[in-house]
Amino acid sequence: MPAPNPGASSSSTSFLPAKSWQHFVAGGLGGMCGAIVTSPFDVVKTRLQSDLFRQKSFAVAGAGADGAVLVGGGRPGGLLWHFVETTHIIRDIARDEGPRALFKGLGPTLVGVVPARSINFFTYGNGKQLIARHFNHGQENTYVHLSAAAVAGIVTGTATNPIWVVKTRLQLAARNNEKHAATGMIGKIFREEGIKGFYKGLSASYLGVTEGTIQWVLYERLKRLSAGTEGKGGVQEWLGMLGSAGTAKCVASLITYPHEVLRTRLRQPLVNGKMKYTGLWQTFRVVLAEEGGRALYGGLTAHLMRVVPNAAVMYSIYEGILRWGA
Repeated sequence: MPAPNPGASSSSTSFLPAKSWQHFVAGGLGGMCGAIVTSPFDVVKTRLQSDLFRQKSFAVAGAGADGAVLVGGGRPGGLLWHFVETTHIIRDIARDEGPRALFKGLGPTLVGVVPARSINFFTYGNGKQLIARHFNHGQENTYVHLSAAAVAGIVTGTATNPIWVVKTRLQLAARNNEKHAATGMIGKIFREEGIKGFYKGLSASYLGVTEGTIQWVLYERLKRLSAGTEGKGGVQEWLGMLGSAGTAKCVASLITYPHEVLRTRLRQPLVNGKMKYTGLWQTFRVVLAEEGGRALYGGLTAHLMRVVPNAAVMYSIYEGILRWGA
């Protein structure tokens, strides 16, 4: 990247910018730390996105004094209650399945996050410099950032989709007879669905490239707006960076969230030997017909509680390593 001097690589004679490997290492470390810290919210989000757990999740969140269910249609409290119900679900998962259940799928998540973030940050950080160098006279702008982010999203999604399929299946395995180690789940998917099973949800992942693109473009713009804090060090500079990363992720997630639900549904296991969701458009129509438009935002609160601090942690570590290695 590095942000303070976007055109610095334009004079390089090599294909890749100098110290291009730093983006790979920094992205992987940032992604790993963020994933560990926010894993419980990831489990809750996946379950709320899946129709296999909708009724169960509604039940464990509890009922009001009058017996009314406090989750799902008719629940009180609006947005604030969404945060309350998320903490209720986390509490009940820990109580009913044990604290380790809050970290289900963390192994595949880390196996996926480290290469995914490494690939994404490497492709974006170096890609924007290459695109600027060859197509925009060495100058970065919004179009350069948008192009680099789109390419990075497609490359990352294609390379890591099998890992996310395994992670999703592990997080949806709640009953004891459905629990699998990662290797067991890989074998189960291969036996029942073949190689194609590892690429379920890929179309939704490509749709999700828009989220990463919006996030990177917003992050670059917000970081530029907070550039007045750079060089001052201490709390002020890091708050500007944290705010830029968190805000960019929050806005991008709110705009593009339905693709997350569609992707989770597409990655669900067979039920009674049948695959309910078979394609992106078919999944969209089935969800709307059976559950209504609100189902496309299932798990949104848990998602935001995970991805916003995750992005803040990840981008801070990423920028810190780049500056340390500069």
